[in-house]
Amino acid sequence: MNVRTRFAPSPTGSLHIGGARVALFNYLFARHHGGAFLLRIEDTDRERSTGAATQTILDGLDWLGLTRDEQTVFQSSRAARHADVAHEMLARGRAYYCYCTVEELKQMREQAAAEGRSPRYDGRWRDRDPREAPAGVKPAIRLKAPRDGETVVADLVQGTVRVANAEMDDLIILRSDGTPTYLHAVVVDDHDMAITHVIRGDDHLTNTFRQIQIYQAMGWELPLFAHTPLIHGADGAKLSKRHGAQSVTEFREQGFLPEAVCNYLLRLGWSHGDLEIVDREEAIRLFDIADVNRGPSRMDFPKLTNLNGVYIRQADDDRLTREVLHRLAHPPGLALGSIAAGRIRALMPQLKERAKTLIELADSAAFLARVVPLPMEPKAAAQLTPEARIMLREVAQELEATDFSVPALDGALRTFAERTGRKLGQVAQPLRAALTGSTVSPGIDATLAALGRDETLARIAAASA
Repeated sequence: MNVRTRFAPSPTGSLHIGGARVALFNYLFARHHGGAFLLRIEDTDRERSTGAATQTILDGLDWLGLTRDEQTVFQSSRAARHADVAHEMLARGRAYYCYCTVEELKQMREQAAAEGRSPRYDGRWRDRDPREAPAGVKPAIRLKAPRDGETVVADLVQGTVRVANAEMDDLIILRSDGTPTYLHAVVVDDHDMAITHVIRGDDHLTNTFRQIQIYQAMGWELPLFAHTPLIHGADGAKLSKRHGAQSVTEFREQGFLPEAVCNYLLRLGWSHGDLEIVDREEAIRLFDIADVNRGPSRMDFPKLTNLNGVYIRQADDDRLTREVLHRLAHPPGLALGSIAAGRIRALMPQLKERAKTLIELADSAAFLARVVPLPMEPKAAAQLTPEARIMLREVAQELEATDFSVPALDGALRTFAERTGRKLGQVAQPLRAALTGSTVSPGIDATLAALGRDETLARIAAASA
């Protein structure tokens, strides 16, 4: 089988993290089998669908590295095809015109509610002669669904799921204004795109029973279905804003790397033994729908943050430098030229060891781009006592004669501390405050080397004046 999967979001908002996981599973499954991963934008809801939301979805998929095969399909452009299939079903006797008015449908719902029944269309036009149609009423087209037996979904995640056909009514496939309904359009599109595996959230499972009936009415081969559980918050409730970030855009803005997000989403509901760190190549090799859990997953933000720290430590230093410079582009008091970029790149191996997000990394690197005089955190200012200022002027003389390699700087500071009867920390902490405006930084020798002789001496002079 030539495997073909698809991700089919509605462009009514940003790319939700649950949708991103569905896209990831579709991508990995297709790549694992050497197949194709396609994208369809389901934009038939013209009132709520926007071009901006579509672009956000495309940008999110690109950021995650989920490369699509073939051109993106826009469902709204296929309305004529959806209508043709509906009329073909009419010709086959598998659909019929329904002339019910809005008032009649409302009365059916009210009566069902009064009798404690689920609101369902009562089939009054199912076998009625169209010649009895009331004048001036444009008909909808309804599927003539089977009434006996049951519809079965052999789901690759949920197992075999059944529903009695008597519990489902004849759904509308083409509205009276000629526009297709969502359930009908999805089936036609999946058939025409030759989709072999429909992998989506289990909130679509009830739709699948109706969609199978449309496949059967047209005599089309069914794809295989896999309905993945939804993602919940840490408290087990449906993921919402109160739990934290929900969209791919938010995770990007909060300083997460795309490979960390993909690794976390992969492990959120899928497992392969005790394997935790899974890069893209390994994920493609290992991914199988059979390993997806049936139960809902819980979003663990601290775990994602820790995982992001692992990926930051593994990331290329040039790439991280670009990320940091991008995030430092707007704050005032920074000089972001090539000199600052060189300092940040030089210190990046040490800076990234402590950071768990790109925001933390940028914050820790900002001092390298600041201009004299530096803003001082209260704890750093407290380090700069009159005695410390005198000592800093003495240290400056020692450093001025040093070649500013890390080993030479380390040796110079140790020699100075021993000669003046101080512990190394008593020298390093005031020096760190003078150089960074903070009490926390990478090793003082590496920090000095990254700043260079001229900048170091300028900062010490400003802090010790």
